[in-house]
Amino acid sequence: MNIIKRHYETIIVFTPVLSDNQIKNAYIEYKDFLIKNNVNIIKKEEWGMKKLAYTIKKKNNGFFYLFEYESETFLIKKLNNKLIQDERIIRFLTVKMNKHAIEYSLNRKINKINNNKENDKK
Repeated sequence: MNIIKRHYETIIVFTPVLSDNQIKNAYIEYKDFLIKNNVNIIKKEEWGMKKLAYTIKKKNNGFFYLFEYESETFLIKKLNNKLIQDERIIRFLTVKMNKHAIEYSLNRKINKINNNKENDKK
């Protein structure tokens, strides 16, 4: 039986009332959860504290993290259930990426690497 892995992206917004240590531990917990479930993590990004477009659970700010990964479809429901139950999270979004989003992400990653190389030369 051939197992199909699809490309996903999950953005997690942690509540701003947590300490830096608590946020880092929560992030590591979700990264380890993905790794433990044989997910191929393509990209992880910490966006830091950002102002929310609208108030969520009486909060105006949140700590944003992004995971881009390849996973089997059954795991997404398991991950979403885990995220829903976590009180440290005020919002999350998991999307299946289409070929255009994957290409855009790859180009963005290549441009970031090239910009870093140019900055190193200066």
